[in-house]
Amino acid sequence: MSVATKTDKIQRLAELAATKETSTGDSLWREAFRRLKRSKMAIVGAVVIALFILLAIVGPYIAPYSPTAQTWRGEVFPNRGEFVGMRPENWFGLDHLGRDLFSRFLVGARQTLLVGVVATLIGLTIGFLVGGLAGAFATLGGERGKRVDSVIMRFIDIMLAMPSLLLAVSIAAVMGQSLTTVMIAVGVVQIPVFARLLRGSMLVQGSSDYVLAAQSLGVRKRRIVVSQIIPNSLSPVIVQATLSLATAIIEAAALSYLGLGNPDPAIPEWGVMLTQAQRFFDSGAPMMAVYPAVGIIITALGFTLLGEAMREALDPKLRG
Repeated sequence: MSVATKTDKIQRLAELAATKETSTGDSLWREAFRRLKRSKMAIVGAVVIALFILLAIVGPYIAPYSPTAQTWRGEVFPNRGEFVGMRPENWFGLDHLGRDLFSRFLVGARQTLLVGVVATLIGLTIGFLVGGLAGAFATLGGERGKRVDSVIMRFIDIMLAMPSLLLAVSIAAVMGQSLTTVMIAVGVVQIPVFARLLRGSMLVQGSSDYVLAAQSLGVRKRRIVVSQIIPNSLSPVIVQATLSLATAIIEAAALSYLGLGNPDPAIPEWGVMLTQAQRFFDSGAPMMAVYPAVGIIITALGFTLLGEAMREALDPKLRG
């Protein structure tokens, strides 16, 4: 048997070991999916997320009125604490400018989802690149690689040393008030979380038997990292991305609440709606704040439930 053939055979064996197949021949992901289907927590979380995404997609099309039209302004007197509550033509009532709250709630769901998803993708993408680079150097880079890893991770530690909301507020304040600024600020806050998680997972995988076998056969280090270590280190990162979506939505709402979100208050977004409602919470219109707040809480809870269920399904200590 030639050296090349022997190397390919051992490489296939390493790939087989890296997939962590069970005694029944099922892969980690198939087993995790079966566990998720049996988990009530995962089902509830998935249903909440599905409803939220559906609402974000069809909301602007099923909204009964324009979310910016001040059609009933003459019926609302916020200076006297007189607001229009729930009625047949306005299911959630009217805000302080006579706009239909139900229409604004439906349209605002899309903006809220957009901010959460884009912010998480920013943090995930940059964190994946930084953490993957640091993990590759730390795992197979020798002494020089460990020094590079140490430099990268010290920058990550500096970012982690700052409270996440304070860091996001600082970035948003420097960049100026806009929806794009909110996405970038929340995304940057999540970079160190993904970077450290991926690096740690890669360090664990780097000491596995299949990596040692591949190294002993002379397989290139770059190939080991790209084809084996990184794919088998993604499980906790994917779970964290699900959990980070909930955090991103809450932090984006907080920035909007602090006045750092979309500069046009007429465009509905749940965080902006909370900002506008704070003045009237104790003066006759508490429901203006309750509706967007409940929407944010339920949506964040859905992502959290699904993320926790995925973590349990992918945790080897919890698999029977």
